[in-house]
Amino acid sequence: MGKKVQNKYGEFENTLTSEKKGDKYILRLFIAGTSPRSREAIANLKELLEENLKDQYELEIIDIYQQPKFAKKGQIVAAPTLIKELPRPIQKFVGNMSNKEKILLGLHIKKKEDIIDD
Repeated sequence: MGKKVQNKYGEFENTLTSEKKGDKYILRLFIAGTSPRSREAIANLKELLEENLKDQYELEIIDIYQQPKFAKKGQIVAAPTLIKELPRPIQKFVGNMSNKEKILLGLHIKKKEDIIDD
């Protein structure tokens, strides 16, 4: 089982260098079990992504309780944490993903003036 997870992680790493992923957002959400905060972060993030990046993203959800080595490798100190791997630069967001404006700005999906006008 550990080897299968590691291979999955390796496959995900390969997508980061794949040219065919050019305009896709590659995201990882690190959660801590099935706590209400983790479930809320997943729901908030999926809603945001579907509304703003439909068919333009890949999201991997990693439970740091089940796969602690990935949390260490990703330097995760709090959960939930979202990491935007691509497009560069790498960005990190911590919390329940309810501050949609902050995430949209950080992902470079919207500009500050676009959010102020909403």
